[in-house]
Amino acid sequence: MPAKVLLTDYAWDDLSIETAILDEIGASIVLPRDTSEAALAETAADCDAIMNNWARVTAKVIDAAPRCRIIARLGIGLDSIDVTRATERGIPVTNVPDYCLIEVAEHALALILACGRKVGWYHLETKQGRYDLKSGPVLRRMEGQTLGIIGLGAIGRKLAEKATALGLRVLAFNRTQRPPQLGVSYVELNELLTQSDYISLHVPLTSQTRHMIGAPQLAKMKPTAYLINTSRGGLIDHTALAAALVSGQLAGAALDVQDPEPPDLSQAPYSDPRVIVTPHAAFVSSESLLDLRQRSSRQIADRLSGRIPPHVVNPEVL
Repeated sequence: MPAKVLLTDYAWDDLSIETAILDEIGASIVLPRDTSEAALAETAADCDAIMNNWARVTAKVIDAAPRCRIIARLGIGLDSIDVTRATERGIPVTNVPDYCLIEVAEHALALILACGRKVGWYHLETKQGRYDLKSGPVLRRMEGQTLGIIGLGAIGRKLAEKATALGLRVLAFNRTQRPPQLGVSYVELNELLTQSDYISLHVPLTSQTRHMIGAPQLAKMKPTAYLINTSRGGLIDHTALAAALVSGQLAGAALDVQDPEPPDLSQAPYSDPRVIVTPHAAFVSSESLLDLRQRSSRQIADRLSGRIPPHVVNPEVL
């Protein structure tokens, strides 16, 4: 019987890349009627593999797929997959941990510069017919200001490289200190919060990191500081962020990821003119999407062909 691959959802125009690779092993892609848990479970019932972008692959979905031999994440983060349940079922879970490092670092840097040079503010003003240099907040030279990076993994380190090249002072907080990086100083989280002019988040979303930036952390930030998030929306308590903006506890934010997605853009903090919002776009480039789609599809093909795929996050099941 030809193998079936459940593709829970995808963020591109067609499936030509995935189809071409899976055709090589005689596997076909099936799509659910929608991304609800019930629809995913129903479609997974006779599938040999699951390929997941943003939809949630819960324990119920996993248990509904007795033939499933691999769950491949089209991305880096694993918060959309119940890895614990997959492991209990003996199903390997893969991701592509390094496919968009440059893109996310570039996007984070672009948001930092947009905040610092008030690009979003002036853009809104001029589009509404107000061409007035004096309408915006005070502008400061970016060189010499301090960027705090929370999570100095591969993306955080790439951002640090780019930021130091522009003359920014870079502080970093990481739960485990990685090898030293030129131009980067490790500090404790509280010191990073109080000293930074820009804070950029680059940690995975887990039960320990959910809402790691809430009212107590926002209160420690400079009133002139900006918060940037290109990682996961759940890292920030957005209600607390909205309140902090209203009270003047910080100057603004730039959010590429939200909780939930898409958010209600009519509500704060997204509706605040001091907040730049992009639609989970940091990972996207023609190069990164090609890399992601090919490698995830190859992981599926490897597993269904009896080979061990790269980047298995729960290798104990093999």
